[in-house]
Amino acid sequence: MLELKSPAEIERMRITGAFVADVLVAVGERAKPGVNLLELEQHARTMIDERGAVSCYWDYAPSFGRGPFRNVICLSVNDAVLHGLPFDYTLRDGDLLSLDLAVSIDGWVADSARSLIVGTADPADARLIDVTEVALAAGIAAATPGNKLGDISFAIGSVCTDYGYSVNTQFGGHGLGRTMHEDPHVSNNGRPNRGLTLRPGMTLALEPWLAQTTDRIVFDDDGWTIRSADGSRTAHSEHTIAVTDDGPTVLTLPTA
Repeated sequence: MLELKSPAEIERMRITGAFVADVLVAVGERAKPGVNLLELEQHARTMIDERGAVSCYWDYAPSFGRGPFRNVICLSVNDAVLHGLPFDYTLRDGDLLSLDLAVSIDGWVADSARSLIVGTADPADARLIDVTEVALAAGIAAATPGNKLGDISFAIGSVCTDYGYSVNTQFGGHGLGRTMHEDPHVSNNGRPNRGLTLRPGMTLALEPWLAQTTDRIVFDDDGWTIRSADGSRTAHSEHTIAVTDDGPTVLTLPTA
């Protein structure tokens, strides 16, 4: 069931979104060579607790997972791209780290992700991250009233393929608001002028993700962490947005 949000409810989601963005910035600033993923998880947990927010990941148990998720942030390294379980791993120079966070504040959810390079950047990794960000911007630009959901998917997928990457459609964006996952599913590739008509009040998490040389994925034994099937590096970018009468607005921007 699709729930349209009022302007006041969208503003409440914006408050949550700003906090999510601030946590991602703060955790990303601490992602240096020699820092353990569990330290980053603890910092995110402390910020969430101090704000009185509620993690959307803790105890999350979808059909594809293995048992409830017992962390507050996803940290995916190198060939891992989605749902990475923080574990005892010390970051190294040149690692590509993706951070994904969703929380609820006063009953309203926001979800965002970013990728970064720890220390020295490999140009291919930097390009991969850049393409996910360009694709995300294209998807956001397509989220105008009267357009179709497929226009967003087509915009994202077109950027990715134009840059020479193949697109996986098993995992993509989604609606959100009172919960982390609401209708509709938003594929990262699709056909224009197809699907639901976009209406003011729709709130969506758009999240293009890519691997360098494949669109196939495998799961770790932990049942959560998703990796590229060929071991190539990966990147993930995500914003929570609202469709409004004035066009798309991004709700997960940092406060500073």
